[in-house]
Amino acid sequence: MQHTRAAIIGYGNVGRAAADALAASPDFELAGVVRRKAAPGDLLRGHSWVAPSVSSITDLEGVQAALVCVPTRELAKVEFALLESGISVVDAFDIHGEAICAHKEALQPSAISGQAVGVIASGWDPGIDSVIRALMEVAAPAGSTYTNFGPGMSMGHSVIARSVPGVEDAISITLPAGRGRHKRAVYVVPDGSRPFQDVAGDIASDPCFVDNETEVFPVTSVEPFADNGHAVRIEREGVIGAASGQVFEWHMKICNPAATAQIMLGALRAALRAEPGVYTLLELPIAHMLPGSIGENIRRLI
Repeated sequence: MQHTRAAIIGYGNVGRAAADALAASPDFELAGVVRRKAAPGDLLRGHSWVAPSVSSITDLEGVQAALVCVPTRELAKVEFALLESGISVVDAFDIHGEAICAHKEALQPSAISGQAVGVIASGWDPGIDSVIRALMEVAAPAGSTYTNFGPGMSMGHSVIARSVPGVEDAISITLPAGRGRHKRAVYVVPDGSRPFQDVAGDIASDPCFVDNETEVFPVTSVEPFADNGHAVRIEREGVIGAASGQVFEWHMKICNPAATAQIMLGALRAALRAEPGVYTLLELPIAHMLPGSIGENIRRLI
């Protein structure tokens, strides 16, 4: 089986999980990890792998693709250059709706210029859950779908909370409130540079928090709240032709970074079979996300 040399950009929770997933895959080779704190000659070691740690992807040889595991608001500046240089990218952009469309449109010229492929918003939500919601609508075209997240720690919201001036550390917990509504509990270790009520106000008014009921609590440590577990339940109540009262449900409990990384890897596999351009998971064949030939997977799964 041919191996594609791929790099990891960013080495937080998702980056570490992505390195593990990539190293364990039969059709990929971990070329190395790009991170800010890398020093010349650094090596990183995982459960079953050793890889160079570098500060620039140009320090790695033969890289064909990259899993970009940096915060959502830092993705574009990293991906423009990679795509233009001919390196295909996959990210887990985690802001829903119009922001995804804008991100896709912004990256498209770079992908075409570099004859590379980008797959965006390819974590578990947005990502594989987006595909599940679409399949539910295929089965029941009329109806309502509710996505209920949690309880669990939101990596993206935690990053945003930590970026607010006056915050030393923070964790954001998502709590389902039913029928697609959510609450957010944000636990903050203040650094003492600003009044806590100002810090709390800035977090609650951020665009990623403002649509949910958000409570911000001062704590001396976030360790008691640090748990990578998360959950989602998607429910659709719909109509199939003249048959009403149809109910569909998808439920999973996962390790947040591990699930994100594994789905990104599947998206990368599909990217390597796509024409140059930028895609979401909704636009890619599921069969292309699996290792092995399409024929093998048809015989195994259908």
